[in-house]
Amino acid sequence: MEVKTSLLDNMIGVGDMVLLEPLSEDSFIENLRKRFDHNEIYTYIGSVVISMNPYRSLPIFTPEKVEEYRNRNFYELSPHIYALADEAYRSLRDQDKDQCILITGESGAGKTEASKLVMSYVAAVCGKGQEVNKVKEQLLQSNPVLEAFGNAKTVRNDNSSRFGKYMDIEFDFKGDPLGGVISNYLLEKSRVVKQPRGERNFHIFYQLLSGASDDTLKKLKLDRDFSKYNYLSLDSAAVNGLDDAANFRTVRNAMQIVGFMEDEVQSVLELVAAVLKLGNLEFKPESRCNGTDESRIKDKNDLKEMCELLGTEQSVLERAFSYRTVEAKQEKVSTTLNVAQAYYARDALAKNLYSRLFSWLVTRINGSIKAQPKARHKVMGVLDIYGFEIFEDNSFEQFIINYCNEKLQQIFIELTLREEQEEYIREGIEWTNVEYFNNAIICDLIENHQNGILAMLDEECLRPGTVTDETFLDKLNTICAEHQHFESRRSKNSKFLTDHSLPHNCFRIQHYAGKVLYRAEGFVDKNNDLLYRDLSQAMYKANHSLIKQLFPDGNPAKVNLKRPPTAGFQFRASVGTLMRNLQTKNPNYIRCIKPNDKKASHIFTESLVCHQVRYLGLMENVRVRRAGYAFRQAYEPCLERYKMLCKRTWPHWRGPAREGVEVLMVDLQVPLDEFSYGRSKIFIRNPRMLFSLEERRRQCLQDLAALIQKIYRGWKCRSHFLLLKKSQIVVSAWYRRYAQQKKYQKIKTATTVMQSYTRGWQARKLLRELKYQKRCKEAVTTIAAFWHGTQARRELRRLKEEARRKHAVAVIWAYWQGLKVRREYRKFFRANAGKKIYDFTIQRIMQKYFLGLKRTTPSMSPIDKSWPARPYLFMDGVHSELRRIFNHWRCKKYRSQFTEEKKAVYEEKLEASEIFKDKKALYPSSVSQPFKGDYLEISKNPKYQKLNSAVDEKVLLADVVNKINRANGKGTARIFLLTKKSFVLADQKTGQVKASVPLPDLTSVSVSTQSDGFFALKLKEGSASATKGDFLLSSEHLIEIITKLHRTGATAADSEQLNIDISDEFLVQFKQDKVCVKFVQGATKNGNSVSCKRKNNRLLEVSVPTTA
Repeated sequence: MEVKTSLLDNMIGVGDMVLLEPLSEDSFIENLRKRFDHNEIYTYIGSVVISMNPYRSLPIFTPEKVEEYRNRNFYELSPHIYALADEAYRSLRDQDKDQCILITGESGAGKTEASKLVMSYVAAVCGKGQEVNKVKEQLLQSNPVLEAFGNAKTVRNDNSSRFGKYMDIEFDFKGDPLGGVISNYLLEKSRVVKQPRGERNFHIFYQLLSGASDDTLKKLKLDRDFSKYNYLSLDSAAVNGLDDAANFRTVRNAMQIVGFMEDEVQSVLELVAAVLKLGNLEFKPESRCNGTDESRIKDKNDLKEMCELLGTEQSVLERAFSYRTVEAKQEKVSTTLNVAQAYYARDALAKNLYSRLFSWLVTRINGSIKAQPKARHKVMGVLDIYGFEIFEDNSFEQFIINYCNEKLQQIFIELTLREEQEEYIREGIEWTNVEYFNNAIICDLIENHQNGILAMLDEECLRPGTVTDETFLDKLNTICAEHQHFESRRSKNSKFLTDHSLPHNCFRIQHYAGKVLYRAEGFVDKNNDLLYRDLSQAMYKANHSLIKQLFPDGNPAKVNLKRPPTAGFQFRASVGTLMRNLQTKNPNYIRCIKPNDKKASHIFTESLVCHQVRYLGLMENVRVRRAGYAFRQAYEPCLERYKMLCKRTWPHWRGPAREGVEVLMVDLQVPLDEFSYGRSKIFIRNPRMLFSLEERRRQCLQDLAALIQKIYRGWKCRSHFLLLKKSQIVVSAWYRRYAQQKKYQKIKTATTVMQSYTRGWQARKLLRELKYQKRCKEAVTTIAAFWHGTQARRELRRLKEEARRKHAVAVIWAYWQGLKVRREYRKFFRANAGKKIYDFTIQRIMQKYFLGLKRTTPSMSPIDKSWPARPYLFMDGVHSELRRIFNHWRCKKYRSQFTEEKKAVYEEKLEASEIFKDKKALYPSSVSQPFKGDYLEISKNPKYQKLNSAVDEKVLLADVVNKINRANGKGTARIFLLTKKSFVLADQKTGQVKASVPLPDLTSVSVSTQSDGFFALKLKEGSASATKGDFLLSSEHLIEIITKLHRTGATAADSEQLNIDISDEFLVQFKQDKVCVKFVQGATKNGNSVSCKRKNNRLLEVSVPTTA
């Protein structure tokens, strides 16, 4: 079975730049463009992966893709970052080789995403288990934490890493992860205090203000408004596609997974808040009596809040911003700080605080993910570091970054050449020296311990006297003037004296990636990176749990009078350590390229890509790779791929693979100088030779495909013929069987038919004999019958003749009588004709009227008042009577549909109409409202359970009414219950029964004619219920209450008919006194509501608003 090599089969462009022919910068760029336009973002240079940032999601990072590249040969599938990760992981696991993956490229090229993909792939393909999964999750979740504190939005990248990161992932002998160690390099801490236009500070500041809860912000004494903090740039605070609030929750969750305690998280957030507060400190000048200037803090509120967060005394920190103590041997000298120095001290403290916090985070993460030192571990390192930077304004940070890239380029060339050399030696191929640019001279210019730029910068920083950037530049011009890679206009080299592109305060270094112009301003200060000892000691005195760990140099008991190491010295030492670490591991390279500066998909800027190709040294890499042999392949896959080109090797070679390849090359007549035989591989020198083999293979595959098609078609036709032949035999056998069965059935049927015909003939013969005998017997009877019939018919004819004669006489007589009558009738016809015509016309009109009425009959709804128009005036009475009869019949039909409950409701409505219609102004508004009865749902409501149990009978009505107080006319809410025998008044809140009155004790009800809800229940004098007098109540359902009282009283056997008194003035008995209740119309104080007011001891006046 042939192994498919996607680098060569159906590839878009060239998958491996080593095979690019012809090789030039233009063809290199064009190949990248062609692959990028077809979403092929990965390309090889041998074992180096070029990664183009697509600036969008592609479906090439799915779990299915992970499985596709798992345990596959590096060149077996199309170029992918997973192939490199799998090759590195398998080399580490199976060959016990420590690996390192070096990811380089400029900001925005996708280095961070590439490192995530490598780590996620390794996590996906390594072992499983609870402990292993925990380690993998911690390693992966360390990325969001470091990105939040170390990444920022720049003009080139919305998630740019502003620090270098190297992670060593440690594995056991099975290839399962045990832990890891992270090293960070040169955090861009100057971004804390100042950001270029269009860029942001570190993500964590914006995430904290956007995603923290209000309670958290209150504890941290922060506000969500970005504009209140001087250290946060406002022009790029919001970034499209970046959800700071959601990312903050992700960071909190990641810190919890990595192993941060809750108090540690709170301490970290307090320091972040303190940095924001520190940026808001402003200073004002103040003159002392001796004439010197000193600084004072303008607004001490931010200082107070910051001190509360850090747990330090406000006076100590305030003094540290105003004074500086210098120690020399046994002497201490205290000097004041002017405003500029105070601002410098503030920014220095902010940068140091954030930088040390970041270093502490890395150390804390290492403490959680570090493997236990039980046995030797296999290590895979992942280096994600800034790429070469060339800006319009390049300063100390760019100088350090580019120095690091020079070292990486140097080790890249050395390791690439060493790998080539080792492979040639291993395979027994003669090694040819490769000419290439060695950038060791540039590295020496920068890092030489005596005359290097970093050494001279440290010497200037340590030199007593006045030290400025100008003195540093003068020193460079003196010592480095003759260096071929150093350029300065102020040097004595006359070649650059007239170069106006080189300012006087700048110097230029010719790096391997091109010339870079550096501005000397700020080199000395940034290299010193001084933090006044007063501020360190002030921080050490803080009560905060984390501050003491960050500022151990502030301990007064351990004062070190030596100057701390400079930033350049520290970085040079860390880079040296990194290089030594990398040289002990097998390197794997990922070169990241960004296709455009717009961060947009489908845009390929040729000039930008060309610039990156140059400074990444990719063309140099291809030339080094092609210096010896452009292509190499093991004998087995090579023979498997090209064996069809030789008859001796096709289709199977029985001997060793190398002998088969040798036979193949001899048969193809390949020149001996185009290839060489190694111990396990064949080496092809020129890509044209490889493409020639591929062309022959493609042609041969076409011929083989045609041959296979021919053989297949022949086999298919033969198989079809044999199947048809076999089918014909089967069909013939079945047909013969069928024919014999049909023949047998035919003979059997014929025999049965003959038998039936014979039996039928015999039966018919017997039948004829029987019929003949029967006919002979019946003939005598028939002849006798016919004779008797003839005699009867003759007698009938005679009788009919006599009857006709008699009938003729009667007819003639009748006609004669009719003639006589008609002659007499003609005398009276003209006199009665009009009446008969009138009667006939009226009859036809009535018939037409009733038929029309049948078609136009109104609907069966009782409220439908329509009726057909009257056709003639004389039918007025009939028309009206019919309308009345139809309406009565329709109402009867409608009533017959009522249930007993509905009939009772309508009877109550009818009774309410008889009582109140045209008598009470409130009645019309109650017509459309159904009588509900139990408005309080007293049987269901648990609040009235006690009251419901106190009433034995069924409740007919339950509502809330107002009991009117005689003293002031105000109402008190009461529950009104009506049963068949009594009514009850109870307290609305407690449900306690206040009064229970039997219905026989109720004599009458008084109401007004107005639209109010007042009514008086008058009790029988001398009854037990009348001791406290009558009840004056008001309710919104007055009509329903009185109607139900009237109906209940009428149906009770032992009670008289309840009287309803409708009057605007009536008397109410209150205990021993009678009070007149009078209803008047007019404006009330409460607007449209009814009000009751006491006029005197004998009069209550109810004001009812006038209705429109």
